[in-house]
Amino acid sequence: VQLQASGGGLVQAGGSLRLSCAASGSTFSINRIGWYRQALGKQRELVAAISSGSSPNYADSVKGRFTISRDNAKNTVYLQMNSLKSEDTAVYYCNAFGSSSAGFFNSWGQGTQVTVSS
Repeated sequence: VQLQASGGGLVQAGGSLRLSCAASGSTFSINRIGWYRQALGKQRELVAAISSGSSPNYADSVKGRFTISRDNAKNTVYLQMNSLKSEDTAVYYCNAFGSSSAGFFNSWGQGTQVTVSS
């Protein structure tokens, strides 16, 4: 599975951005797809993810502000980010986990920078 992320940019605090992640390849074998982020000097952390047959899960820090959604027809997952804060500044990565006849996979897209100015 290959992932192509887009939609990052510079926004003022309180603003909104929408990230997109287009998946290609064996997308039918994806069990979970979502977004992680890594701020400068910090570890990568889960932001939001959707698993097959389950409700989305979110990091506590983004609950009520971010919404993850999936368009299966377009093989694309979105992250709508509202009420952005300076602490949301990070490189955001799309991630897909699943299994196929070839075994398990854990794929990462290229990062997209989100910068929130205060």
